[in-house]
Amino acid sequence: MLAILDKLQRHRDAARAGGGPRRIEAQHSKGKLTARERLEVLLDEGSFEEWGMFVEHRSSDFGMADQKIPGDGVVTGFGTIDGRLVFVFSQDFTVFGGSLSEAHAEKICRVMDQALKVGAPVIGLNDSGGARIHEGVASLGGYAEVFQRNVLASGVVPQVSLIMGPCAGGAVYSPAMTDFIFMVKDSSYMFVTGPDVVKTVTHEIVTQEELGGAVTHTTKSGVADVAFEDDVEALLELRRFMGFLPSSNREKAPRRETADSVDRLDMSLDTLVPANANKPYDMEELIHKVVDEGEFFELQPGFARNIITGFARMGGETVGIVANQPMVLAGCLDIDSARKAARFVRFCDCFEIPIVTFVDVPGFLPGTAQEYGAIIKHGAKLLFAYAEATVPKVTVITRKAYGGAYDVMSSKHLRGDVNYAWPTAEIAVMGPKGAVEIIFRSDMNDPEKIEARTEEYREKFANPFVAASRGYIDEVIQPHSTRRRIIRSLVMLKDKKLANPAKKHDNIPL
Repeated sequence: MLAILDKLQRHRDAARAGGGPRRIEAQHSKGKLTARERLEVLLDEGSFEEWGMFVEHRSSDFGMADQKIPGDGVVTGFGTIDGRLVFVFSQDFTVFGGSLSEAHAEKICRVMDQALKVGAPVIGLNDSGGARIHEGVASLGGYAEVFQRNVLASGVVPQVSLIMGPCAGGAVYSPAMTDFIFMVKDSSYMFVTGPDVVKTVTHEIVTQEELGGAVTHTTKSGVADVAFEDDVEALLELRRFMGFLPSSNREKAPRRETADSVDRLDMSLDTLVPANANKPYDMEELIHKVVDEGEFFELQPGFARNIITGFARMGGETVGIVANQPMVLAGCLDIDSARKAARFVRFCDCFEIPIVTFVDVPGFLPGTAQEYGAIIKHGAKLLFAYAEATVPKVTVITRKAYGGAYDVMSSKHLRGDVNYAWPTAEIAVMGPKGAVEIIFRSDMNDPEKIEARTEEYREKFANPFVAASRGYIDEVIQPHSTRRRIIRSLVMLKDKKLANPAKKHDNIPL
């Protein structure tokens, strides 16, 4: 028996050694942790239960029969984060460059299947050279098996990808179908075709970092949500992030008790909006002042900065925040901001997370670039997302809410449950000056008359009271009471029941 136990230990040691000391040292020299070290940081101490430690590839071509390492380049299993169950896979770059073989894919698929059965999130730590070319179509089939499970798990359990090394070719499409993608600066990258292929086909000269690095994907493409400085920061922030999410669509997000009073007032909010309607202010300040303890996990902070998305807690409960940002493009909606917010709203609706929307939007961004880029279709994505959402929706209009953008931003007409406005709110088809110049075009040569008409229009329409008189606004509230009013509304809505008509699925304008 002792001999058998000794043999078991040797097998375990071989699996834990990965690609060996030399390759582990190479990983460390790049400032990267190994696959197992990453799991030690991510998961609660001692909670990890590994599956498939002794799995090996089944390839015998190109000398692979003599190159078998237990685990086959990916560590899989389950553990806990803050005591809550999660399923994980961590690709091991020290073993065949973390490349995906048929057996490697089967290990990932097994944890994804189990996560669906028990209702727990799936977290992928990606660090892979892509498909294992020695296996040809078998490795491609493995990717497709993973893709299929990403689709089936979508909207059932949260899926999070943390890119911690290379992720190229077909490998990018699994993370692309997960709910959130985080990256590590200077050590992770994603692209469909690498710099060499790009140079050959298009004659462009570009580095890996420029083509698909963390900064590129969090500021230009919007593919990734947040870029972190190193492996440890990324893993610790991922731990914090998971605390905002439910385990599945069958459960509520975890509640966290707070000493921050639900009745807390903040008198500074009464002067947040400038008297000059054309002067910007920072919407982030409002968010931090109304959420519990000022804690806000912002998503895609460097992309489409004219809209803000992220998670916070109010009264101890997770909420999704969507807010126009007047500091960037005056808070206008454009192609990127509509895509960014629409995907976030749909995630919140999938997992029963209430949505709080702060509105200061003068309209959609004009111009040929937007029209040729299909702002009509992209803007409709956000409208569609809000309209189909059945979760509690609370909206606060702080200043401008003009034109179709008023409708899109969780208006009462899109089944907003509670819609508040500050006294500074201006709800109209367009700004007073633009409206008057259209209505009274014949008076354009008389500045005094135009000014008088502008003031008349402002008094008549550019305020919250006309909308309130028609029931489109539930209450015009004092800014300092915003936190209290939102939380009370969310408590009232906690047992809300609303269903859309029966259908196989909708056909969102993609």
